[in-house]
Amino acid sequence: MSEPARIAAQLFAQYGEDAAVIATLRAAEVAAQGDTDALAHWDEVIHILENGGEADGPAN
Repeated sequence: MSEPARIAAQLFAQYGEDAAVIATLRAAEVAAQGDTDALAHWDEVIHILENGGEADGPAN
């Protein structure tokens, strides 16, 4: 399991349907800091959460 998939699973286990919202907030935090690598990571986590666990790349 990839790191983004593992994190997505943990967020879903903890927050349920709100997991994508939590991931979006974290993405916004790293974006505000200018961390593009971390933003890409969170974008992938969000994509996985919004697509039922399918990790085929960011939705960008």
